[in-house]
Amino acid sequence: MSGRRLALLAVIGAIALTASYPPFPLPPLSFVAITPAVLLVRQAIIDLDYRKAFRWGWWYGLATNALVLYWMLVALWHFTPFSALGYFATIAVLGLLTGLMFWFVARVCIEAPRVPLWVALPIAWTALEWLVGHLGDVRFPWLGLGTSLADAPVLIQWADIAGARGVTLWLAWCNVVIVEAAIDVRRASYVVRRLVPVLVTIGLALGYGVWRMKTLPIRDAGVIGMVQPNEGFSEKWNPAHADSALNALFSLSRGLMAGSPKPQLLVWPEAAVPGYFLDHPQWDATISRFIAEHRIPLMTGGLNAEPEGPPHGGFRIFNAAFYYDSTGDRARYPIYAKHYLVPVTERVPFVPVRLFRAIPGLARWSGGFRPGRESPVYASPVGKFGVVICYESAFEDATRLYRAHGADFFVNVTNDAWFGSTSAPAQHASHLVLRTIETRMGVARAANSGITELVDPLGRAYAQTKLNEPASLAGVLRTSDVIPLYVRLGDWVGILVVIATIAGIALLVRRRFAP
Repeated sequence: MSGRRLALLAVIGAIALTASYPPFPLPPLSFVAITPAVLLVRQAIIDLDYRKAFRWGWWYGLATNALVLYWMLVALWHFTPFSALGYFATIAVLGLLTGLMFWFVARVCIEAPRVPLWVALPIAWTALEWLVGHLGDVRFPWLGLGTSLADAPVLIQWADIAGARGVTLWLAWCNVVIVEAAIDVRRASYVVRRLVPVLVTIGLALGYGVWRMKTLPIRDAGVIGMVQPNEGFSEKWNPAHADSALNALFSLSRGLMAGSPKPQLLVWPEAAVPGYFLDHPQWDATISRFIAEHRIPLMTGGLNAEPEGPPHGGFRIFNAAFYYDSTGDRARYPIYAKHYLVPVTERVPFVPVRLFRAIPGLARWSGGFRPGRESPVYASPVGKFGVVICYESAFEDATRLYRAHGADFFVNVTNDAWFGSTSAPAQHASHLVLRTIETRMGVARAANSGITELVDPLGRAYAQTKLNEPASLAGVLRTSDVIPLYVRLGDWVGILVVIATIAGIALLVRRRFAP
């Protein structure tokens, strides 16, 4: 394959994959979005050259992730130019992993010709998604292939059985079958016959989706009020603006409480409280009085600092969420601390926080948060709920565990102001479509700059706000009491594809060292 054709396929692949995700409403594109990748791997197999597959995979992965994640340049620049290196590191690592995936698929198909491409590539692609979500401090499961169908929830209702990973496996398989049908042209009837399995599975997905959307028992849990203060990134942490930021939250909340329907639970976004209660105890007291006066409980994002204790001293800091009951008391409730921290901006990967913060001048280049460990479920007038902060919505296990522990719904608090006017806010919100279907829970999402919204357990968003403007929103949260199979079994598709991939690696090792 010539360099020009390789570049063309990489560019087409980048455009197709990017356009398959929000904000572009193009669900059919998901079924052909990775066909350029299929073509590249297929050609390497024909050429019996798995090293070539690695090189092509590297360039394909680099190009596609560079375009899908372009918004990282805008977002990370808010922190420091140093943090922007995170963008280049991210796409380089993802490019490397994609290259290794291409190499693995090509080598398996070359060494074991009985393993068809329509088996090897979907398994490897899905296993790579699993791996990216389990890489410790650098895990970043943003926009799996299955999430590309978030704008067609009727087709992914079966995620309550197989999860987002199951949808990814299916879409990858569809892409391979479509390529092989289109390339192996003998006559039109043959192509149609080769496409029948894809059409059948789409029909089954559609049929299940229509049936589930008609039969799933949904109930009104209660009214939730959400505040979107739209604090600019540069204003957010300006000490001179802190009191004004807090007053804006109170003002928007009063508007909700004076309106109809009146909220039974109030939600403020991620880091809504612009500092530590340890430094500003008066803020804690003011919020408590405000809540007690209106007799409406509050879940709010904020920062938490806890004493480190001997021998180190100092404080451990967390990106956190605080719950005040209707009496204004929060001391009786556990503080939720974000589990999955954004690499670099919230935590330097693989470097102990204590070491990094001890080096003069380095602490300002990155966050020094500690990850949380507990997943408390809070009781409210609307029902029991858990909370996920920011891009934790991309991690399927976070919401699944809440459902397994008795939650009726969940709350997502986030601050997307650092994304600017890019595609990232829509991409970010799209993860909730999969999380609600997987768990059959509704979600209330409060975002500093939008999108603030409610999503029902069928993955349908409603009562949405506009981006980049102050707003408040009160609406009836809809949820379900059904505990789906996915909650009971967990990410069984992810486990199976990882096992299959390990088996493939074992096969290659055995053949490599066979006498």
